[in-house]
Amino acid sequence: MSTPIRIDADVKIDSKVLTDVAEALEPFASAMFKQRGGRWMAVVELSHAERTEPGPEEDKNPSVKVRITAVEVASDAYTEEQLRTLQRGMYQRRTDAGTLYDTDAA
Repeated sequence: MSTPIRIDADVKIDSKVLTDVAEALEPFASAMFKQRGGRWMAVVELSHAERTEPGPEEDKNPSVKVRITAVEVASDAYTEEQLRTLQRGMYQRRTDAGTLYDTDAA
């Protein structure tokens, strides 16, 4: 199996809010407005929206723009804690390369 080519690209979030995403966020809009330092756990789906490749003479990184195409916000403390637990597990899996937890290290 060949090693994938690594491209250092900047990631940008597209500000366009799709109708389905807006509808999913609507029940939380008032709380989001009132809680300036608030945080909300959610499951989010991203899709590729745009890619930019600078010319050979430009001193810029390539970039990819992603758009939020689906979102579901945790609506209670139980669901929020489930998502936080899932997030911690995903973070550990992403960062465990070369550690005792790395399943490929054995």
